[in-house]
Amino acid sequence: MAIELPPLPYADDALAPHISAHTMSFHYGKHHAAYVNNLNGLIEGTALANASLEDIIVGADPGGLFNNAAQVWNHTFYWNSMTPGGGGDPSGDLAAAIESSFGSIDAFKTQFKADSVGNFGSGWTWLVQNDSGLAIVKTDDADTPLAHGGKALLTIDVWEHAYYLDFQNARPAYVDAYLEHLVNWEFAAANYSA
Repeated sequence: MAIELPPLPYADDALAPHISAHTMSFHYGKHHAAYVNNLNGLIEGTALANASLEDIIVGADPGGLFNNAAQVWNHTFYWNSMTPGGGGDPSGDLAAAIESSFGSIDAFKTQFKADSVGNFGSGWTWLVQNDSGLAIVKTDDADTPLAHGGKALLTIDVWEHAYYLDFQNARPAYVDAYLEHLVNWEFAAANYSA
């Protein structure tokens, strides 16, 4: 069972003007697709050929297998963490949990932005649920909360290829666009309640 490149949950120009179709053609069409192709090459003819993506990630040692599998999962999660017309504030149980863990929605956004901007080099910033509530977690390179038993609610990709064509080196502006116009609170709420 080969791992497949999942379709985007929206058209490749649907996040414009914040993330352009040009960026999506490279990020999804080249980067994400390459991780899928590389992963399939690594598992072909092995005991993992029929494993789920999640099982591959959890069982893989650090290195190429883990990196490609985790990047397939991370990118799929990232696409779903955004939606056309997104942004704003969460509501319901998720909003209450964010307020309980961070003091307010604005305090969460301030910390999430600071952690995303300050995530040195290539990586991801996540909102995760753990035993003590919600937390913001930064991971480097391909690392993912899934590998550490964490329950991801949403993520932002802070590798330069995620934003450089649209924002150049202005990562803070990219994070602002994500929080103000793109973040998919319904996806995060569904993950929280699952």
